[in-house]
Amino acid sequence: MDRLDWMKSFVRTVETGSFSAVARELNTTQPTISKQIAALESYLGVQLLNRSTRSLRLTEEGARFYEQAQQVLESLAEAEASIGQQQNPTGVLRISCSAAFGEYAILPHIKPFLEKYPNIKIDLLAADHFINLVEEGVDLAVRVGMLQDPTLVHQFIGSSQRVAIAAKSYLDRAGIPKTPQDLIHHECIIYSNLSTLNEWHFESKTETGNTKAIEVKVNGCFQTSSSSIMHPAIKSGLGIAFVPSWLIGDAMDEADLQVVLQDYQPSPTPIRAVYRRGRFVPQKVRCFVDFLAHEFSQNRWLCHHG
Repeated sequence: MDRLDWMKSFVRTVETGSFSAVARELNTTQPTISKQIAALESYLGVQLLNRSTRSLRLTEEGARFYEQAQQVLESLAEAEASIGQQQNPTGVLRISCSAAFGEYAILPHIKPFLEKYPNIKIDLLAADHFINLVEEGVDLAVRVGMLQDPTLVHQFIGSSQRVAIAAKSYLDRAGIPKTPQDLIHHECIIYSNLSTLNEWHFESKTETGNTKAIEVKVNGCFQTSSSSIMHPAIKSGLGIAFVPSWLIGDAMDEADLQVVLQDYQPSPTPIRAVYRRGRFVPQKVRCFVDFLAHEFSQNRWLCHHG
């Protein structure tokens, strides 16, 4: 078993580029990981890593062993999953998503999932910065929008509609915008974690039935990086916000709020489960993806189809 542990530590060290990162992941110390890899090198009789104060680099032998070790660990995981775990998956499932999506769309489903699969533990990494699945040891990411990494496998599990919404008290005071261009003359609430910041994207139908993209740069006296503040900011009458429907949810039905520019809503944005490409997908990942896809299909804010 020692050699298997050494192999796992070696593979994760290559993937993270750091003894310390693997130590944190495995809840041990940096010297322990370093000693495990040194023991593996001694057993194999070759140097696997070139070490310096700033970096770790694979030797030629290390690169070959890394590829083979990956296959061994994947085959072992597949063999374990094939014996009695189909109905009872186990292990820690590390999930990555944005902070807002984690709070509003993922967290409500964690408890029923754990009740259904009591031998799985969830480690939710909810952060708005980019997370590399391999380096962070993440099993599964849930991402909204376009994907740019072709090395990842993705599965469509839902979609989100973005809406322009404001308090009726604000609209009574400032008027209702009829077209996206009218937003230039309105107070707009800016969500500063949006990649396009104050550039809002709408769509309209042309006479020929095609879709035309409309981009509007908006301004306002208030912006925030906190998704949890958006709803009370809208209700307080600070201006018009452009938010995903899941962020507001059932609050859109409240009498004091009003969706505007409905004829210019952009196409729904896909929501995908994303995981590393490989011959074997762990059962715990499959179970969570299937569970989340079903839950999203029952949620009117997460199952738009255009």
